[in-house]
Amino acid sequence: MRILLTAIYPYVFVLLYLIIPFDNYVRALPNILMAILVIAFPFVVTKKNFKKLLLKPTLILILFFIYLIVNSFFQGNLKQDIGIINKMMIPIGLVILYLPISNFKKLKKAIVFSSFIAIVFTLVQFMILINKDAEVSLLFFQETVDALLIDRVYIGLLCVLSILISYQSLTKNYHPDNVYYLASIIINLLYLFLIMSKTAIIILFALVILRQFYGSKKKVRLLITSGLLAVFITVGYVKYQPTINKFKKYIHNTSEINYNESYMPLGYRTIIWKCASLIADQNTHQFLGIGFKETSKELVSCYKTNITDEITKNNFVSKKFNTHNQYADFYLSSGMVSLFLFLGILLFLLIKYHRQFFPTALIVTIIIFGLVENYFHRQVGAYYIGFILVMLLINNNTKEVTENK
Repeated sequence: MRILLTAIYPYVFVLLYLIIPFDNYVRALPNILMAILVIAFPFVVTKKNFKKLLLKPTLILILFFIYLIVNSFFQGNLKQDIGIINKMMIPIGLVILYLPISNFKKLKKAIVFSSFIAIVFTLVQFMILINKDAEVSLLFFQETVDALLIDRVYIGLLCVLSILISYQSLTKNYHPDNVYYLASIIINLLYLFLIMSKTAIIILFALVILRQFYGSKKKVRLLITSGLLAVFITVGYVKYQPTINKFKKYIHNTSEINYNESYMPLGYRTIIWKCASLIADQNTHQFLGIGFKETSKELVSCYKTNITDEITKNNFVSKKFNTHNQYADFYLSSGMVSLFLFLGILLFLLIKYHRQFFPTALIVTIIIFGLVENYFHRQVGAYYIGFILVMLLINNNTKEVTENK
């Protein structure tokens, strides 16, 4: 029995990450697969497996979740906040459940294949829309947003992870798999520009700059990168100065932003962050926070008060937009303690891995993505953060593919 479970256990994990992009279609299946992993875990894990865990960051992470539960309990918010806290505990659960698996190879391939499946699905949906004479706009659209397998920000994150894995899997010497990994990088890049996933593009831009700090001839590459960056910023500022000025105007008067306008993806976050700032200024419980559900209620109340456009107001109120910033969410909902604990985990991992590009790139991805999204509020976000934590918190003795310089 144990031999059979040990054999199929890794493939359940692979299947879990293959179907994550289909979250809107098979919402119950990831939970079923997680249940299978939980049931099988005691039969396949050994004491030796637990030695693979990085103890210090794992303990801080566990302390972080314990604090969230205890803090919520003593504030009387546990009943209403437990749903969100449960999603937050998915990543640490995935880390523990992955311990019996000997390497990361199958899991990485699952991310690459799931990204490819998501891209093919979207392209097919786009073709169907075009055949129906639907208007396809890649700035802000409803029909084409619905064509995406998951939200644009998360499919962008999946593509970033796929590109990172493909890049890390390339070998210096010839290997037949290099062609597939190179094709994966190109396909994912083209797709990100097709759907205009700005968050993902910004993350990749940051990672390209980060890559210049690794490998040989760093000084020359950094000098060239700095020069190109200066030229890019100068040309961009001159060319897009009217757009920048318009954005500055809307920062001062966000209530006039219309939900249906093309610049709305930036605009709606501007409104949300302004409301989050107002709540923070009025918050008398900065040390312990006001609770996750209470934060949501305060945001909705702010939308009703500060947005004058009726269509925009109705969308914000009906969709109950969260803070769209994971750090602001922790600060408002559970206080400075939780924020410092979470940042402590990221800082510890950054210090530990700063000499290695791939893990450092994963940490930078988490940090930047958290600036524009509450990834712990969504099941799909929790699973992808779980993947990153599996890569960062588990020491595997199996030799990984050499990174190409």
